[in-house]
Amino acid sequence: MPHTDTLEVPSKATAEQVKPVRRAILSVTDKTGLAQFARELEKSEVELVSTGGTAKLLREAGIRVKDISELTGFPEMLDGRVKTLHPKVHGGILHVRDNAAHRNAVNEHDIPAIDMVVVNLYAFEKTAARPDVGFEELIENIDIGGPSMLRSAAKNFHDVAVVTSPSDYESVADELRTSGGLSLATKWRLAKKAFATTAAYDSAIASALESIAVAGELSSSNTKFPHTLRLSFSKLNDLRYGENPHQRAAVYSDGSNLGIANARQLQGKELSYNNLVDLDAAWELCREFDEPMCAIIKHTNPCGAATGVDLVTAYKRALEADPVSAFGGVIGINREIDEAAADEISKLFVEAIAAPAYSPGALLRFAAKKNLRLLEVKPAQARAVLKQVSGGMLLQDADVRPLAPGDLKVVSKRQPHDDELAAMLFAWKVCKHVKSNAIVYARNGHTVGVGAGQMSRVDSCKIGAAKAVLPLKGTVAASDAFFPFPDGVEEIARAGATAIIQPGGSVRDNEVIEVADRLGLAMVFTGVRHFRH
Repeated sequence: MPHTDTLEVPSKATAEQVKPVRRAILSVTDKTGLAQFARELEKSEVELVSTGGTAKLLREAGIRVKDISELTGFPEMLDGRVKTLHPKVHGGILHVRDNAAHRNAVNEHDIPAIDMVVVNLYAFEKTAARPDVGFEELIENIDIGGPSMLRSAAKNFHDVAVVTSPSDYESVADELRTSGGLSLATKWRLAKKAFATTAAYDSAIASALESIAVAGELSSSNTKFPHTLRLSFSKLNDLRYGENPHQRAAVYSDGSNLGIANARQLQGKELSYNNLVDLDAAWELCREFDEPMCAIIKHTNPCGAATGVDLVTAYKRALEADPVSAFGGVIGINREIDEAAADEISKLFVEAIAAPAYSPGALLRFAAKKNLRLLEVKPAQARAVLKQVSGGMLLQDADVRPLAPGDLKVVSKRQPHDDELAAMLFAWKVCKHVKSNAIVYARNGHTVGVGAGQMSRVDSCKIGAAKAVLPLKGTVAASDAFFPFPDGVEEIARAGATAIIQPGGSVRDNEVIEVADRLGLAMVFTGVRHFRH
Protein backbone atom coordinates (compact mmCIF):
# COMPACT_ATOMS: atom_id res chain seq x y z
CA MET A 1 0.00 0.00 0.00
CA PRO A 2 1.20 3.57 -0.60
CA HIS A 3 2.51 5.37 2.43
CA THR A 4 0.24 7.95 4.02
CA ASP A 5 2.85 10.16 5.65
CA THR A 6 2.21 13.85 5.11
CA LEU A 7 4.38 15.16 2.29
CA GLU A 8 6.45 18.08 3.46
CA VAL A 9 7.38 20.74 0.96
CA PRO A 10 9.56 23.78 1.69
CA SER A 11 7.80 27.00 2.58
CA LYS A 12 10.63 29.09 1.15
CA ALA A 13 12.65 28.46 -1.96
CA THR A 14 16.39 27.80 -1.61
CA ALA A 15 19.07 27.58 -4.29
CA GLU A 16 18.95 23.78 -4.22
CA GLN A 17 15.18 23.64 -4.47
CA VAL A 18 14.79 26.09 -7.37
CA LYS A 19 15.06 24.40 -10.76
CA PRO A 20 15.23 26.29 -14.05
CA VAL A 21 12.60 25.94 -16.77
CA ARG A 22 14.23 25.47 -20.17
CA ARG A 23 11.36 24.09 -22.25
CA ALA A 24 7.59 24.43 -21.94
CA ILE A 25 4.71 22.90 -23.85
CA LEU A 26 1.60 25.06 -24.23
CA SER A 27 -1.80 23.76 -25.36
CA VAL A 28 -4.86 25.62 -24.08
CA THR A 29 -8.54 26.05 -24.78
CA ASP A 30 -8.92 29.18 -22.64
CA LYS A 31 -6.40 31.54 -24.23
CA THR A 32 -6.90 34.37 -21.74
CA GLY A 33 -3.58 36.03 -21.00
CA LEU A 34 -1.60 33.35 -22.82
CA ALA A 35 0.34 35.63 -25.18
CA GLN A 36 1.53 37.82 -22.32
CA PHE A 37 2.55 34.77 -20.28
CA ALA A 38 4.40 33.30 -23.25
CA ARG A 39 6.32 36.55 -23.68
CA GLU A 40 7.40 36.34 -20.05
CA LEU A 41 8.55 32.75 -20.59
CA GLU A 42 10.43 33.88 -23.69
CA LYS A 43 12.20 36.59 -21.67
CA SER A 44 13.28 33.87 -19.22
CA GLU A 45 14.82 32.00 -22.18
CA VAL A 46 12.24 29.20 -22.13
CA GLU A 47 11.83 27.33 -25.42
CA LEU A 48 8.16 27.17 -26.33
CA VAL A 49 6.48 24.17 -27.97
CA SER A 50 2.80 24.30 -28.86
CA THR A 51 -0.12 22.72 -30.70
CA GLY A 52 -2.69 23.77 -33.30
CA GLY A 53 -4.63 26.89 -32.43
CA THR A 54 -2.39 27.74 -29.49
CA ALA A 55 0.71 27.85 -31.73
CA LYS A 56 -1.18 29.98 -34.27
CA LEU A 57 -2.15 32.52 -31.59
CA LEU A 58 1.44 32.75 -30.33
CA ARG A 59 2.88 33.27 -33.80
CA GLU A 60 0.31 35.96 -34.57
CA ALA A 61 1.49 37.68 -31.37
CA GLY A 62 5.08 37.58 -32.67
CA ILE A 63 6.27 34.90 -30.26
CA ARG A 64 8.71 32.20 -31.38
CA VAL A 65 7.22 28.74 -30.97
CA LYS A 66 7.90 25.23 -32.25
CA ASP A 67 5.10 23.00 -33.46
CA ILE A 68 4.57 19.83 -31.46
CA SER A 69 5.37 17.88 -34.65
CA GLU A 70 8.92 19.30 -34.58
CA LEU A 71 9.38 17.78 -31.14
CA THR A 72 7.79 14.40 -31.86
CA GLY A 73 8.76 13.99 -35.50
CA PHE A 74 5.17 12.97 -36.09
CA PRO A 75 2.32 15.09 -37.54
CA GLU A 76 -0.84 16.02 -35.73
CA MET A 77 -3.52 13.70 -37.08
CA LEU A 78 -7.07 12.35 -36.81
CA ASP A 79 -8.58 15.84 -36.66
CA GLY A 80 -6.28 16.75 -33.78
CA ARG A 81 -7.15 13.70 -31.70
CA VAL A 82 -3.52 12.60 -31.75
CA LYS A 83 -0.87 15.26 -31.25
CA THR A 84 0.59 15.03 -27.72
CA LEU A 85 0.08 11.30 -27.10
CA HIS A 86 3.69 10.46 -27.93
CA PRO A 87 6.74 9.12 -26.02
CA LYS A 88 8.70 12.27 -26.80
CA VAL A 89 6.05 14.29 -24.99
CA HIS A 90 5.34 12.04 -22.02
CA GLY A 91 8.92 10.80 -21.77
CA GLY A 92 10.08 14.40 -21.71
CA ILE A 93 7.63 15.16 -18.92
CA LEU A 94 7.80 11.99 -16.82
CA HIS A 95 11.47 11.11 -16.59
CA VAL A 96 12.99 11.76 -13.18
CA ARG A 97 15.99 14.00 -13.63
CA ASP A 98 17.92 12.52 -10.67
CA ASN A 99 17.38 8.93 -11.86
CA ALA A 100 20.40 7.75 -13.91
CA ALA A 101 18.42 5.01 -15.67
CA HIS A 102 15.77 7.54 -16.70
CA ARG A 103 18.44 9.92 -18.02
CA ASN A 104 20.08 7.14 -20.02
CA ALA A 105 16.72 6.11 -21.52
CA VAL A 106 15.74 9.59 -22.69
CA ASN A 107 19.26 10.24 -24.03
CA GLU A 108 19.21 6.95 -25.95
CA HIS A 109 15.90 7.82 -27.60
CA ASP A 110 16.68 11.52 -28.08
CA ILE A 111 13.82 12.69 -25.84
CA PRO A 112 14.27 16.33 -24.74
CA ALA A 113 13.18 17.36 -21.23
CA ILE A 114 9.96 19.31 -20.84
CA ASP A 115 10.09 21.38 -17.65
CA MET A 116 6.70 23.06 -17.79
CA VAL A 117 3.25 22.05 -19.06
CA VAL A 118 0.73 24.84 -19.65
CA VAL A 119 -2.60 23.16 -20.41
CA ASN A 120 -6.28 23.79 -19.85
CA LEU A 121 -8.92 21.46 -21.17
CA TYR A 122 -11.68 21.36 -23.76
CA ALA A 123 -14.71 23.14 -22.34
CA PHE A 124 -16.70 19.94 -21.84
CA GLU A 125 -18.91 21.30 -19.04
CA LYS A 126 -19.98 24.34 -21.07
CA THR A 127 -20.71 22.13 -24.06
CA ALA A 128 -22.70 19.65 -21.96
CA ALA A 129 -24.73 22.48 -20.41
CA ARG A 130 -26.09 23.57 -23.81
CA PRO A 131 -29.65 22.26 -24.26
CA ASP A 132 -29.13 21.79 -28.01
CA VAL A 133 -25.83 19.89 -27.85
CA GLY A 134 -25.68 16.74 -29.97
CA PHE A 135 -24.23 13.44 -28.81
CA GLU A 136 -21.34 13.46 -31.29
CA GLU A 137 -20.33 17.00 -30.34
CA LEU A 138 -20.46 16.05 -26.67
CA ILE A 139 -18.15 13.08 -27.22
CA GLU A 140 -15.78 15.11 -29.40
CA ASN A 141 -15.34 17.60 -26.56
CA ILE A 142 -13.82 14.99 -24.25
CA ASP A 143 -10.15 15.94 -23.96
CA ILE A 144 -7.69 13.04 -23.98
CA GLY A 145 -4.22 14.45 -24.49
CA GLY A 146 -4.72 17.39 -22.13
CA PRO A 147 -5.57 15.40 -18.98
CA SER A 148 -2.78 12.95 -19.80
CA MET A 149 -0.19 15.72 -19.90
CA LEU A 150 -1.58 17.27 -16.72
CA ARG A 151 -1.35 13.99 -14.83
CA SER A 152 2.14 13.27 -16.13
CA ALA A 153 3.40 16.69 -15.12
CA ALA A 154 1.66 16.66 -11.74
CA LYS A 155 3.03 13.20 -10.95
CA ASN A 156 6.55 14.39 -11.71
CA PHE A 157 6.14 17.70 -9.88
CA HIS A 158 9.66 17.54 -8.44
CA ASP A 159 10.97 18.28 -11.93
CA VAL A 160 8.02 19.69 -13.89
CA ALA A 161 5.71 22.66 -13.30
CA VAL A 162 2.10 22.25 -14.43
CA VAL A 163 0.02 25.36 -15.03
CA THR A 164 -3.72 24.81 -15.49
CA SER A 165 -5.23 28.26 -15.00
CA PRO A 166 -4.58 31.77 -16.37
CA SER A 167 -4.88 32.97 -12.76
CA ASP A 168 -1.46 31.43 -12.08
CA TYR A 169 0.37 33.02 -15.02
CA GLU A 170 1.44 36.18 -13.23
CA SER A 171 2.82 34.52 -10.09
CA VAL A 172 4.69 31.86 -12.10
CA ALA A 173 6.21 34.49 -14.40
CA ASP A 174 7.23 36.62 -11.41
CA GLU A 175 8.99 33.70 -9.72
CA LEU A 176 10.81 32.75 -12.91
CA ARG A 177 11.94 36.33 -13.35
CA THR A 178 13.12 36.87 -9.78
CA SER A 179 14.46 33.39 -8.90
CA GLY A 180 15.51 31.97 -12.25
CA GLY A 181 13.29 28.95 -11.74
CA LEU A 182 10.42 27.56 -9.70
CA SER A 183 10.53 26.24 -6.15
CA LEU A 184 9.34 22.82 -5.09
CA ALA A 185 6.64 24.49 -3.01
CA THR A 186 5.28 26.26 -6.08
CA LYS A 187 5.38 23.12 -8.21
CA TRP A 188 3.62 21.10 -5.48
CA ARG A 189 0.89 23.73 -5.21
CA LEU A 190 0.40 23.67 -8.99
CA ALA A 191 0.42 19.85 -9.06
CA LYS A 192 -2.37 19.61 -6.50
CA LYS A 193 -4.40 22.07 -8.55
CA ALA A 194 -3.81 19.96 -11.67
CA PHE A 195 -5.01 16.76 -10.01
CA ALA A 196 -8.10 18.60 -8.76
CA THR A 197 -8.70 19.87 -12.30
CA THR A 198 -8.55 16.43 -13.90
CA ALA A 199 -10.69 14.92 -11.13
CA ALA A 200 -13.39 17.55 -11.67
CA TYR A 201 -13.15 17.11 -15.43
CA ASP A 202 -13.58 13.34 -15.30
CA SER A 203 -16.43 13.75 -12.82
CA ALA A 204 -18.23 16.15 -15.18
CA ILE A 205 -17.87 13.69 -18.06
CA ALA A 206 -19.12 10.74 -16.01
CA SER A 207 -22.10 12.71 -14.74
CA ALA A 208 -23.07 14.01 -18.20
CA LEU A 209 -22.83 10.61 -19.88
CA GLU A 210 -24.48 8.53 -17.17
CA SER A 211 -28.03 8.99 -18.48
CA ILE A 212 -27.14 8.52 -22.17
CA ALA A 213 -27.66 5.16 -23.86
CA VAL A 214 -25.19 3.70 -26.33
CA ALA A 215 -26.98 5.20 -29.34
CA GLY A 216 -26.73 8.68 -27.90
CA GLU A 217 -30.32 8.86 -26.66
CA LEU A 218 -31.46 9.21 -23.08
CA SER A 219 -31.45 5.81 -21.43
CA SER A 220 -34.89 4.31 -20.87
CA SER A 221 -33.77 3.42 -17.36
CA ASN A 222 -32.92 7.04 -16.63
CA THR A 223 -34.31 8.22 -13.28
CA LYS A 224 -32.78 11.71 -13.67
CA PHE A 225 -30.71 11.40 -10.53
CA PRO A 226 -27.27 9.80 -10.95
CA HIS A 227 -26.29 6.56 -9.25
CA THR A 228 -23.15 8.32 -8.04
CA LEU A 229 -23.42 11.93 -6.93
CA ARG A 230 -20.29 13.78 -8.01
CA LEU A 231 -19.73 17.32 -6.76
CA SER A 232 -16.99 19.72 -7.75
CA PHE A 233 -16.75 23.28 -6.47
CA SER A 234 -13.80 25.65 -6.24
CA LYS A 235 -13.22 27.70 -3.12
CA LEU A 236 -13.68 31.42 -3.61
CA ASN A 237 -13.04 32.69 -0.09
CA ASP A 238 -12.77 31.74 3.53
CA LEU A 239 -15.48 33.50 5.53
CA ARG A 240 -14.98 35.12 8.91
CA TYR A 241 -17.07 32.37 10.48
CA GLY A 242 -20.19 30.32 9.89
CA GLU A 243 -23.67 30.77 11.32
CA ASN A 244 -22.00 31.38 14.68
CA PRO A 245 -18.51 32.66 15.60
CA HIS A 246 -17.30 29.23 16.77
CA GLN A 247 -18.00 27.70 13.33
CA ARG A 248 -15.55 27.97 10.43
CA ALA A 249 -16.91 28.54 6.92
CA ALA A 250 -16.00 29.14 3.28
CA VAL A 251 -17.86 29.91 0.05
CA TYR A 252 -17.39 27.79 -3.07
CA SER A 253 -18.26 28.38 -6.72
CA ASP A 254 -19.74 26.01 -9.28
CA GLY A 255 -17.74 27.81 -11.95
CA SER A 256 -20.79 29.26 -13.71
CA ASN A 257 -20.07 32.89 -12.76
CA LEU A 258 -23.80 33.15 -11.98
CA GLY A 259 -25.92 33.45 -8.87
CA ILE A 260 -25.19 34.73 -5.38
CA ALA A 261 -21.98 32.74 -4.83
CA ASN A 262 -20.41 34.32 -7.93
CA ALA A 263 -21.88 37.81 -7.50
CA ARG A 264 -19.61 40.82 -7.86
CA GLN A 265 -19.32 42.78 -4.63
CA LEU A 266 -19.23 46.47 -5.47
CA GLN A 267 -18.70 47.87 -1.98
CA GLY A 268 -19.01 47.14 1.71
CA LYS A 269 -17.58 44.89 4.38
CA GLU A 270 -16.68 41.26 3.90
CA LEU A 271 -19.73 39.07 3.41
CA SER A 272 -20.62 36.64 6.16
CA TYR A 273 -22.11 33.15 5.92
CA ASN A 274 -25.48 34.45 7.13
CA ASN A 275 -25.36 37.37 4.68
CA LEU A 276 -24.96 34.97 1.77
CA VAL A 277 -27.76 32.69 2.93
CA ASP A 278 -30.14 35.64 3.38
CA LEU A 279 -29.08 37.27 0.11
CA ASP A 280 -29.84 34.06 -1.75
CA ALA A 281 -33.31 33.96 -0.15
CA ALA A 282 -33.95 37.60 -1.09
CA TRP A 283 -32.66 37.18 -4.64
CA GLU A 284 -34.67 34.02 -5.35
CA LEU A 285 -37.89 35.57 -4.03
CA CYS A 286 -37.62 38.78 -6.03
CA ARG A 287 -36.89 36.78 -9.19
CA GLU A 288 -40.36 35.20 -8.96
CA PHE A 289 -41.82 38.44 -10.32
CA ASP A 290 -41.69 40.23 -13.67
CA GLU A 291 -42.85 43.61 -12.36
CA PRO A 292 -40.59 45.79 -10.13
CA MET A 293 -40.25 43.88 -6.86
CA CYS A 294 -38.49 44.26 -3.52
CA ALA A 295 -38.01 41.56 -0.88
CA ILE A 296 -36.70 42.38 2.60
CA ILE A 297 -35.35 39.27 4.30
CA LYS A 298 -34.53 38.48 7.92
CA HIS A 299 -33.24 35.02 8.83
CA THR A 300 -34.21 33.72 5.35
CA ASN A 301 -37.88 34.72 5.74
CA PRO A 302 -39.49 37.76 4.12
CA CYS A 303 -40.56 40.35 6.65
CA GLY A 304 -41.79 42.48 3.78
CA ALA A 305 -42.26 41.90 0.06
CA ALA A 306 -44.04 44.03 -2.50
CA THR A 307 -44.36 44.94 -6.14
CA GLY A 308 -44.87 48.48 -7.42
CA VAL A 309 -45.08 50.69 -10.46
CA ASP A 310 -41.40 51.47 -9.84
CA LEU A 311 -38.69 50.34 -7.45
CA VAL A 312 -39.03 53.12 -4.94
CA THR A 313 -42.74 52.31 -4.60
CA ALA A 314 -42.05 48.59 -4.26
CA TYR A 315 -39.42 49.25 -1.57
CA LYS A 316 -41.65 51.61 0.44
CA ARG A 317 -44.50 49.10 0.36
CA ALA A 318 -42.23 46.22 1.40
CA LEU A 319 -40.81 48.27 4.27
CA GLU A 320 -44.17 49.37 5.66
CA ALA A 321 -45.24 45.72 6.05
CA ASP A 322 -42.82 45.28 8.99
CA PRO A 323 -40.40 48.20 9.51
CA VAL A 324 -39.19 46.87 12.86
CA SER A 325 -38.06 43.48 11.53
CA ALA A 326 -36.61 45.11 8.40
CA PHE A 327 -33.90 46.83 10.46
CA GLY A 328 -30.60 45.04 9.80
CA GLY A 329 -32.07 42.84 7.08
CA VAL A 330 -30.96 42.17 3.51
CA ILE A 331 -32.76 43.27 0.37
CA GLY A 332 -33.33 41.62 -2.98
CA ILE A 333 -34.45 43.67 -5.99
CA ASN A 334 -35.13 42.38 -9.50
CA ARG A 335 -34.25 45.56 -11.43
CA GLU A 336 -31.37 47.96 -11.76
CA ILE A 337 -31.55 50.11 -8.64
CA ASP A 338 -32.01 53.77 -9.52
CA GLU A 339 -31.06 56.81 -7.48
CA ALA A 340 -34.58 57.38 -6.12
CA ALA A 341 -34.77 53.84 -4.72
CA ALA A 342 -31.22 54.09 -3.37
CA ASP A 343 -32.08 57.32 -1.60
CA GLU A 344 -35.00 55.65 0.20
CA ILE A 345 -33.13 52.45 1.04
CA SER A 346 -30.24 54.49 2.48
CA LYS A 347 -32.54 55.76 5.24
CA LEU A 348 -32.68 52.25 6.75
CA PHE A 349 -29.83 50.23 8.26
CA VAL A 350 -29.43 47.36 5.78
CA GLU A 351 -26.72 44.69 5.85
CA ALA A 352 -26.61 43.88 2.14
CA ILE A 353 -28.42 44.26 -1.18
CA ALA A 354 -28.60 41.91 -4.16
CA ALA A 355 -29.63 43.35 -7.53
CA PRO A 356 -28.79 42.78 -11.20
CA ALA A 357 -27.37 46.31 -11.59
CA TYR A 358 -27.03 49.75 -9.99
CA SER A 359 -27.25 53.11 -11.72
CA PRO A 360 -24.29 55.50 -11.29
CA GLY A 361 -26.51 57.72 -9.15
CA ALA A 362 -27.46 54.81 -6.92
CA LEU A 363 -23.82 53.82 -6.44
CA LEU A 364 -22.96 57.40 -5.54
CA ARG A 365 -25.80 57.49 -3.00
CA PHE A 366 -24.83 54.14 -1.44
CA ALA A 367 -21.13 55.12 -1.28
CA ALA A 368 -21.90 57.19 1.81
CA LYS A 369 -22.75 53.93 3.64
CA LYS A 370 -19.31 52.32 3.42
CA ASN A 371 -20.23 49.14 5.31
CA LEU A 372 -23.28 48.38 3.16
CA ARG A 373 -22.54 45.37 0.97
CA LEU A 374 -23.72 45.73 -2.62
CA LEU A 375 -23.87 42.64 -4.80
CA GLU A 376 -24.33 42.68 -8.58
CA VAL A 377 -25.85 39.32 -9.46
CA LYS A 378 -26.25 37.49 -12.75
CA PRO A 379 -29.28 35.18 -12.70
CA ALA A 380 -28.59 31.45 -12.55
CA GLN A 381 -30.86 28.68 -13.75
CA ALA A 382 -32.47 26.73 -10.92
CA ARG A 383 -30.55 23.55 -10.15
CA ALA A 384 -31.11 20.53 -7.98
CA VAL A 385 -31.18 21.19 -4.24
CA LEU A 386 -28.68 19.47 -1.96
CA LYS A 387 -29.06 19.00 1.76
CA GLN A 388 -26.58 17.18 3.95
CA VAL A 389 -27.83 14.71 6.54
CA SER A 390 -25.72 12.58 8.86
CA GLY A 391 -24.11 9.86 6.80
CA GLY A 392 -25.19 11.16 3.41
CA MET A 393 -26.83 13.70 1.16
CA LEU A 394 -30.35 14.42 -0.02
CA LEU A 395 -30.94 15.57 -3.60
CA GLN A 396 -34.14 16.96 -5.07
CA ASP A 397 -35.39 19.07 -7.95
CA ALA A 398 -35.53 22.80 -7.41
CA ASP A 399 -39.02 24.00 -6.46
CA VAL A 400 -39.75 25.88 -9.69
CA ARG A 401 -43.25 24.55 -10.42
CA PRO A 402 -45.32 27.55 -11.59
CA LEU A 403 -49.07 27.61 -11.30
CA ALA A 404 -50.87 26.92 -14.56
CA PRO A 405 -54.39 28.28 -15.15
CA GLY A 406 -55.73 24.72 -14.95
CA ASP A 407 -54.28 24.29 -11.44
CA LEU A 408 -56.64 26.79 -9.85
CA LYS A 409 -59.88 25.29 -8.58
CA VAL A 410 -62.44 27.37 -6.72
CA VAL A 411 -63.89 25.04 -4.05
CA SER A 412 -65.98 27.56 -2.10
CA LYS A 413 -69.49 28.67 -2.91
CA ARG A 414 -68.29 32.23 -3.34
CA GLN A 415 -66.13 32.99 -6.35
CA PRO A 416 -63.11 35.23 -5.61
CA HIS A 417 -63.20 38.76 -6.98
CA ASP A 418 -60.56 39.71 -9.54
CA ASP A 419 -58.58 41.76 -6.99
CA GLU A 420 -58.72 38.87 -4.51
CA LEU A 421 -57.44 36.44 -7.11
CA ALA A 422 -54.57 38.75 -8.06
CA ALA A 423 -53.65 39.17 -4.39
CA MET A 424 -53.81 35.39 -3.85
CA LEU A 425 -51.47 34.72 -6.75
CA PHE A 426 -49.00 37.28 -5.34
CA ALA A 427 -49.25 35.77 -1.84
CA TRP A 428 -48.77 32.28 -3.29
CA LYS A 429 -45.44 33.24 -4.86
CA VAL A 430 -44.22 34.78 -1.61
CA CYS A 431 -45.48 31.89 0.51
CA LYS A 432 -43.26 29.50 -1.44
CA HIS A 433 -40.24 31.33 0.03
CA VAL A 434 -41.40 31.26 3.65
CA LYS A 435 -40.31 28.51 6.02
CA SER A 436 -43.08 25.98 6.60
CA ASN A 437 -45.57 25.96 8.14
CA ALA A 438 -46.12 29.18 6.15
CA ILE A 439 -49.00 31.63 6.11
CA VAL A 440 -48.84 34.92 4.18
CA TYR A 441 -51.44 37.69 4.46
CA ALA A 442 -51.39 40.07 1.49
CA ARG A 443 -53.30 42.57 -0.58
CA ASN A 444 -52.66 44.13 -3.97
CA GLY A 445 -49.06 42.93 -4.46
CA HIS A 446 -48.10 43.71 -0.88
CA THR A 447 -47.45 41.45 2.12
CA VAL A 448 -49.25 42.45 5.30
CA GLY A 449 -48.32 39.67 7.72
CA VAL A 450 -46.11 36.57 7.60
CA GLY A 451 -46.31 33.53 9.86
CA ALA A 452 -43.25 31.34 9.39
CA GLY A 453 -41.63 28.16 10.65
CA GLN A 454 -44.17 27.08 13.22
CA MET A 455 -44.86 23.51 14.28
CA SER A 456 -48.61 24.17 14.06
CA ARG A 457 -50.30 25.77 11.07
CA VAL A 458 -52.87 27.49 13.21
CA ASP A 459 -50.03 29.14 15.14
CA SER A 460 -48.63 30.47 11.86
CA CYS A 461 -52.08 31.92 11.12
CA LYS A 462 -52.08 33.67 14.51
CA ILE A 463 -48.49 34.90 14.29
CA GLY A 464 -48.91 36.21 10.74
CA ALA A 465 -51.90 38.25 11.92
CA ALA A 466 -50.14 39.39 15.11
CA LYS A 467 -47.12 40.61 13.10
CA ALA A 468 -49.26 42.81 10.86
CA VAL A 469 -48.85 46.55 11.34
CA LEU A 470 -51.12 47.36 8.40
CA PRO A 471 -54.87 46.66 8.45
CA LEU A 472 -55.71 43.00 7.88
CA LYS A 473 -59.30 43.63 6.86
CA GLY A 474 -59.77 42.74 3.20
CA THR A 475 -56.51 40.83 2.84
CA VAL A 476 -56.14 37.36 1.40
CA ALA A 477 -54.11 34.49 2.85
CA ALA A 478 -51.84 31.90 1.25
CA SER A 479 -50.89 28.62 2.92
CA ASP A 480 -47.97 26.53 1.68
CA ALA A 481 -49.77 23.27 2.52
CA PHE A 482 -53.29 22.09 3.31
CA PHE A 483 -55.15 22.89 6.51
CA PRO A 484 -55.31 19.73 8.64
CA PHE A 485 -58.20 21.22 10.66
CA PRO A 486 -60.68 24.07 10.12
CA ASP A 487 -59.20 26.11 13.00
CA GLY A 488 -56.63 27.77 10.75
CA VAL A 489 -59.36 29.00 8.41
CA GLU A 490 -61.28 30.35 11.40
CA GLU A 491 -58.18 32.30 12.58
CA ILE A 492 -57.64 33.75 9.11
CA ALA A 493 -61.26 34.88 8.89
CA ARG A 494 -61.05 36.33 12.42
CA ALA A 495 -58.06 38.37 11.31
CA GLY A 496 -60.13 39.96 8.52
CA ALA A 497 -58.99 38.08 5.40
CA THR A 498 -61.64 37.37 2.79
CA ALA A 499 -60.04 34.67 0.63
CA ILE A 500 -57.57 31.78 0.96
CA ILE A 501 -55.33 30.01 -1.53
CA GLN A 502 -53.98 26.62 -0.49
CA PRO A 503 -53.00 23.26 -2.04
CA GLY A 504 -55.87 21.19 -0.65
CA GLY A 505 -55.50 17.46 -0.16
CA SER A 506 -56.41 17.06 3.51
CA VAL A 507 -58.72 14.28 4.64
CA ARG A 508 -60.70 17.13 6.23
CA ASP A 509 -60.96 19.27 3.08
CA ASN A 510 -64.74 19.06 3.17
CA GLU A 511 -64.81 20.38 6.76
CA VAL A 512 -62.38 23.16 5.84
CA ILE A 513 -64.49 24.16 2.82
CA GLU A 514 -67.67 24.12 4.90
CA VAL A 515 -66.12 26.54 7.40
CA ALA A 516 -64.95 28.82 4.56
CA ASP A 517 -68.50 28.84 3.17
CA ARG A 518 -70.00 29.51 6.58
CA LEU A 519 -67.64 32.46 7.08
CA GLY A 520 -68.17 33.82 3.55
CA LEU A 521 -64.60 33.23 2.39
CA ALA A 522 -63.56 32.43 -1.14
CA MET A 523 -61.20 29.44 -1.27
CA VAL A 524 -58.99 28.28 -4.12
CA PHE A 525 -57.10 24.98 -4.30
CA THR A 526 -53.87 24.76 -6.32
CA GLY A 527 -53.00 21.08 -5.97
CA VAL A 528 -49.36 22.19 -5.46
CA ARG A 529 -47.54 22.18 -2.13
CA HIS A 530 -44.55 24.39 -1.28
CA PHE A 531 -42.97 23.08 1.91
CA ARG A 532 -39.67 24.79 2.71
CA HIS A 533 -37.93 22.98 5.54
